[in-house]
Amino acid sequence: MDIATILGIVGGMGLIVGAIGGSNLILFVSVPSAMIVMGGTVAAVLVNYPFKSVLGTLPIIKNAFFSKVKEAAGMIPTLVDFGQRARRDGILALQEVPGELDDPFLAKGIQLAVDGMEPQIIMKVLETEIEYIKERHKSGAEIVMAFGIFAPAFGMLGTLIGLVLMLQNMDDPSSIGPAMALALITTFYGALLANLVFIPLSGKLKKRSTDEVLVKELLVEGVISIASGDNPRIIEQKLHAFLVPKLRETTFK
Repeated sequence: MDIATILGIVGGMGLIVGAIGGSNLILFVSVPSAMIVMGGTVAAVLVNYPFKSVLGTLPIIKNAFFSKVKEAAGMIPTLVDFGQRARRDGILALQEVPGELDDPFLAKGIQLAVDGMEPQIIMKVLETEIEYIKERHKSGAEIVMAFGIFAPAFGMLGTLIGLVLMLQNMDDPSSIGPAMALALITTFYGALLANLVFIPLSGKLKKRSTDEVLVKELLVEGVISIASGDNPRIIEQKLHAFLVPKLRETTFK
């Protein structure tokens, strides 16, 4: 679970509720305003994207809360060990490895190497998979960003509706207050959802995608080096290029 995401949303909501005050909170509850903002935002996103793509965003959003990307530094000792075994005993010494790995991407790469495929072909296969992963993540982040763009727009639309209702009933003082509340609360809902939920979630998903792609590119470099029979020291040095200097720890003393 990503504590930062949970803490950010819950903490932000808590601060806003605290600033409003418990006794005044009921004043900010408006079902019509919520219908305009949430219903309108969802409708606009469905118009903008295929229904299947919008549904496919739900598992991607879950990654912002629960998914944990593997650390790139933690993969290097494993790849160096595979390189040592392959160089010492031959690539077939790794034939049992794919079934033991919990990372399907790495397992696929090692299996291709064990099957004797050329390094260039292995690279092509794995890089194609990375490109499709990047496209899926990009699409998910764009859809979440679309929610963040449309929510304030429908907040403003609700404000216009409230103002129209108010102006049409200026002769009835009792109707001015509810209409004005509708006008202002819809803007509040739209701004809150956009700036505390949707836009930050889109940014988190983009960061998660960048981190995951970095790890997968490191794995590709490691698998290609293993398939090419590189010296384990060379493999380690190649993989260290993916890390900032302070995270580079050598296996060889």
